[in-house]
Amino acid sequence: MEKIKELFTNHAMLPESWMWVIFGIAVLVLLMWDLLFFNRKNEVPNFFHTLAVCIVYILAACVFGVFVIYEEGVDKGMLFFTGFLVEKSLSLDNIFIMSLIFSSLGVPRKYQHRVLFWGILGAVVMRAILIFLGEALISNFHWVLYIFSAFLVYTGAKMVLPDKEETKELKDSRLYKIVSKIFHVTHEIRGEHFFIKENGKHYITPLFFALIIIETMDVIFALDSIPAIFLITQDVFIIYTSNIFALLGLRALYFLLEAAVHKFVYLKQALSIILIFIGLKIFLPYVGLELQAWHSLAVTFSLLLAGVIASVVKMRSKKKTA
Repeated sequence: MEKIKELFTNHAMLPESWMWVIFGIAVLVLLMWDLLFFNRKNEVPNFFHTLAVCIVYILAACVFGVFVIYEEGVDKGMLFFTGFLVEKSLSLDNIFIMSLIFSSLGVPRKYQHRVLFWGILGAVVMRAILIFLGEALISNFHWVLYIFSAFLVYTGAKMVLPDKEETKELKDSRLYKIVSKIFHVTHEIRGEHFFIKENGKHYITPLFFALIIIETMDVIFALDSIPAIFLITQDVFIIYTSNIFALLGLRALYFLLEAAVHKFVYLKQALSIILIFIGLKIFLPYVGLELQAWHSLAVTFSLLLAGVIASVVKMRSKKKTA
């Protein structure tokens, strides 16, 4: 590891302001490519097209991670990849919720990518606000990290406990009723439009309604993911960039895994252990254990891989018995 670090230290490093500029350009290029290539027609994306888009986004994140290693050092690069893995994994819950929202509102698959594109743009802005608020809070009250730690341990433990609450229909939810009171809502799909005007009144369509709920759910999910990344590192640049690169490919990942995400039965258990590990990591120095950045990456990757392999083995055993 020390030899690898030496390979990346013998050059003049860019100022952090330029790192932000390069990150902004990379995100803009990816969004424009997504809009012009993946979002150019209202049609249901096919499997191979979606797979190609997912691979491009993952490769883009890996290239940026290597760039971080080159400019900021191996430790920060490992923290970037750890944050990216954690955020990407936690986003799998978003996929299930998105599927539920679209099916409840009757949004056709050929229009879902339009909703998700604008939803991810909104999430980019909302994550920035939440992350910088979190950074300001921790800078002034460092003990907040211990609250984050306790919250993550609680969240991780809760993930593996049986859910006692019954699943409610979206139209019976409080959020649906609140939005219906604020806006005039039409329950009919009007092509790709978010808004329509009839009889002198402006209405929102199910597409925009789905967008509102997806943005709201992203904020709720961020309350889990942002404390996790702050316990990995307090470097705002690493936190935000790993968050955004994990979010950018979420739309393509949704179309790729929508039908299969529930089959990864052991992934939730793996995520539970990861959250508990991250939550407890802040206390390890008190018992004489000092973890380096690559240790966290190795633990996170190993647990996710174990969860995926165990799920695949179980799926195959079920097929054989059937």
